[in-house]
Amino acid sequence: MSDPADLAARARAIVDANLYMALATADDAGEPWVSPVYFAHVGYRDLIWVSRPERRHSRNLAARDSVSIAIFDSSVPIGTGQAVYMTANAREATEDELEDLIGVFARRSVEHGGGPFTSAEVRAPAPLRLYRATASEVWILDSGDNRVAVTL
Repeated sequence: MSDPADLAARARAIVDANLYMALATADDAGEPWVSPVYFAHVGYRDLIWVSRPERRHSRNLAARDSVSIAIFDSSVPIGTGQAVYMTANAREATEDELEDLIGVFARRSVEHGGGPFTSAEVRAPAPLRLYRATASEVWILDSGDNRVAVTL
């Protein structure tokens, strides 16, 4: 087994090292859908991304806010992969939090060669919106390949 502090540090390193998360949503009938989305984070438990409200995952969030998230590097050799797994509630960012969150997203986007974003680009009538998932539970695999809850 691994030390809880080591597991949490490894989970944070995985979140920091990866650009995309697999966002699993479901519609109001429970039909699942998974979308890779570029993300930024606030304190590791709040993940933010930009998307069009008419996309399937965005429509699903409007119907059902429960999501699952996996963050991992898909380029590593077989048997060496590590991932962070989360359950969360997700929604479109509120007007009150928009300025702070778009700033976080824009900084990370620029760091990775993307363009800067402004709140005007994610506020109606613009085609994009900013979304936020807040994790309720987080897991990582320990040295015995067991999924272990971590606190980030």
